[in-house]
Amino acid sequence: MAPPGTRRPGYDRKAQYSLFASYVIAIAGALVGLLLLVVSIADPTGFNALRSGAAEVTRPISASLRSVVIGIGNLDETIAAYINAGSQNAALRRQVDTNRTKLIEADAIRQENIRLKRLLRLTETDNGVISAGRLISSTTTSAARMARLDIGRSHGVQPGMPVSAPEGLIGRVLRSGPNTADVLLIIDEGNVVPVRRTSDNIPGISSGRGDGTVEIRALNTESNPFRPGDVLVTSGIGGLYRPNIPVAIVARLEGDRTVAIPLANPSRAELIVVQSPFRPAETTPANQAQSGEAANASAP
Repeated sequence: MAPPGTRRPGYDRKAQYSLFASYVIAIAGALVGLLLLVVSIADPTGFNALRSGAAEVTRPISASLRSVVIGIGNLDETIAAYINAGSQNAALRRQVDTNRTKLIEADAIRQENIRLKRLLRLTETDNGVISAGRLISSTTTSAARMARLDIGRSHGVQPGMPVSAPEGLIGRVLRSGPNTADVLLIIDEGNVVPVRRTSDNIPGISSGRGDGTVEIRALNTESNPFRPGDVLVTSGIGGLYRPNIPVAIVARLEGDRTVAIPLANPSRAELIVVQSPFRPAETTPANQAQSGEAANASAP
């Protein structure tokens, strides 16, 4: 006779204790989750303090897990480089990425020098770097696309400060704790960045799509002037983000929409810098004349 499909604990005390413990843990987890939900609605300030405390407690673990994730993520590149062309292939690929970023920055600086020399000198002499750190975790399953830094208020990091990687713009600081800070990524739908095309300074607005890409909208033209391959950098309009930071490259057109891919990938950015918010220089008659000449030169 075949044994029954399910077996009850019966008189096995160990099985009974295990089943009882699993029920207790499940009920306790549900009660804790319900309590946190009530606290977040009734007392947002207290909930933020709890979240900041939890971030401080989990900071060492998150940093360790981040190193493991980065190591695992780069493992496939190392194996492929060894099989296909040896260990030098991966180094050459990284060098090509670095050179591409430098070429983009050089082109952006050249265009900015033609359009506004005085503002360019200010950008070159004042980078506004507050502190450098690392991204230790991200909230890929959250409605908001955010990442967490291992630096906070003790390092001078405050909400609203831009965050950049060597490859380009990452986002801006949303909130900061004593030794951690949350960054709202540029791929989030609520993050809007003024940009311009490096080839002819056409201005636009970049906003996240929530799927790892950004949407670019032109400001001064009714038709869509962007094309695949166009490189976009920050324009500095409105302050906050300093000009000439690489942002994205246009990938495709979807009707009147322009979809671009960010140049900086938060999941692979090992080192970032936090900058002070950019404040454009005061508008003078000379600046107005230079801005008018640049606008006339870029007009069709």
